[in-house]
Amino acid sequence: MTSSNPRNEALFDRARQLMPGGVNSPVRAFGSVGGTPRFMVSAKGPYLTDADGKEYVDLVCSWGPALLGHAHPAVLEAVHAAVDRGLSFGASTPDEANLAAIVQERVPAAERVRMVSTGTEATMTAVRLARGFTGRNLIIKFAGCYHGHLDGLLAAAGSGLATLALPGSAGVTEATAAETLVLPYNDLAAVEAAFETHGPNIAAIITEAAPANMGVVTPGEGFNLGLSRITREHGALLIVDEVLTGFRTGYSGYWGLTGGAADAQEPWTPDLLTFGKVIGGGMPTAALGGRADVMDYLAPVGPVYQAGTLSGNPVAMAAGVATLTHATRDVYSFVDARSLELSSALSAALDDAGVDHSIQFAGNLFSVAFGTSATGVHNYADAQAQETFRYAPFFHSMLESGVYLPPSVFEAWFLSAAHDDAAMGRILDALPAAAKAAAAAAKG
Repeated sequence: MTSSNPRNEALFDRARQLMPGGVNSPVRAFGSVGGTPRFMVSAKGPYLTDADGKEYVDLVCSWGPALLGHAHPAVLEAVHAAVDRGLSFGASTPDEANLAAIVQERVPAAERVRMVSTGTEATMTAVRLARGFTGRNLIIKFAGCYHGHLDGLLAAAGSGLATLALPGSAGVTEATAAETLVLPYNDLAAVEAAFETHGPNIAAIITEAAPANMGVVTPGEGFNLGLSRITREHGALLIVDEVLTGFRTGYSGYWGLTGGAADAQEPWTPDLLTFGKVIGGGMPTAALGGRADVMDYLAPVGPVYQAGTLSGNPVAMAAGVATLTHATRDVYSFVDARSLELSSALSAALDDAGVDHSIQFAGNLFSVAFGTSATGVHNYADAQAQETFRYAPFFHSMLESGVYLPPSVFEAWFLSAAHDDAAMGRILDALPAAAKAAAAAAKG
């Protein structure tokens, strides 16, 4: 039988001889959905094209950065101009401060900003900074929240670890793991109890602003506010990870939709925030920001060391400035509307096929959980209890119809400002067959 994906298959066979698992990030291997990963060769607007020449409507959007759509003209123009000036200088450049100023304008809680190259670096630095500032060692994280692949935060993490059904990572020492307290998400009583027992040794709580790596989970009413209150009462810091949600769920990220909103019913402010993905417009860039007195503990003005050869890379800074400049409030309103349109159609298709499900939201991000009750998913245990076996047939039905979804049920769906009526029509047309495939799935 002739393969319909010969180039993808050949590329994957070659990649497996050269790289662990044939990929440079585990979720790309299609491990939880099966089949041959697609090797993408180009992207434009809402579309991806693979090595076999097949075009897909993209609902991954580079895991968030392609907010404006792929190859946005203004971003490409800025990047081309930056490349013409040189790729890297080993020195400071004007756009570092320009991007930091945009971050500060959108997120006033980021009184100081430090650029790094990856989200993992941002959270790693935030944790080190919290320990240095407080003189304490313990960090609280929540099961199912993913903060990059730094050793101390890999316990009960979401994202790729959830996809691979791993409790953590080999290679993390017991001593390192012992400095992380893992608690159930959305459980303030557990947080209070942890501080009663370990309070004087807890440096910080780190949490996703809205978890999106165990599927999307909405923080319970008063949860983030409660974390802010508890940390302040005990002299610890609150680190809010907006690597995924920052400048993606809204103009000022998820914090801007909730605690930082002008009309916030429950205003709360983190001590430190981390950003990534959208902030680089598709280039490898991330940042941390926060209270000036805390951030000024970073070298060269403070005793907490952090450095990076490519931190603030001029090409990446140019992409970030262009992306955030064009990510206007109108862009977010458009993406919000598209998200509501798609999630409503998805739910209707699953209802018609008789598939129990819930759809979880955080701003314009959403994900589907199969087999859950109408009350949905509130924590990692809920997420793991869903009927994950229904996702693979759903995924492949959509893929064959030319729609590229996240290859894991534990990841969010992403839309962009480039998802026009034609792209949306292709997605909506593919949903009924995919819903029927999910309904017919049998637990293995």
